[in-house]
Amino acid sequence: MATGGSGDVLTGILAALLGRGLEPFDAASLAAFLHGLAGDLAREEVGEESLVAGDMVAHLPGAFQVLRESR
Repeated sequence: MATGGSGDVLTGILAALLGRGLEPFDAASLAAFLHGLAGDLAREEVGEESLVAGDMVAHLPGAFQVLRESR
């Protein structure tokens, strides 16, 4: 997750959640969770060594799906 652009991905998730009207603390908490989960999903597919920020973005839908299924 310490790759160029991963902070930008986190910032984008946070901005999107704030734009949807979530309270700042809730948005930050959810953004951090989704960012980490998307990173974990991407790591499972592409491996830790070759993970780039775009892989996290590509796995965000899967992270949202996991979140929906856990309700």
